[in-house]
Amino acid sequence: MAITYTWTIAELERNTADGGVTVAHWRCEGVDGEATASSYGTTSWTPDASASDFIAFADLTQANVLAWVWNTVVKADVETAIADKINAELNPTTTVGLPW
Repeated sequence: MAITYTWTIAELERNTADGGVTVAHWRCEGVDGEATASSYGTTSWTPDASASDFIAFADLTQANVLAWVWNTVVKADVETAIADKINAELNPTTTVGLPW
């Protein structure tokens, strides 16, 4: 089965004066059947309210912020790490128990 990845923004921190986002708290969850793994992180910026591409806080979408995150975080690397965790769960190389 293929892993399905879901990226979400859990929280935003922003300047109260201009609404510029300074930190995004993000999560990526991978699911393959019953196996799951996730990664959580933060990404920070120094917003410039005078920039032509500035987006007011009220006008932001999750897609906008995820695009910013992916400009900083290597999306493929995060997903590969999650895939490795899921693979280890589905195909363990060690186990515990007693022989009797």
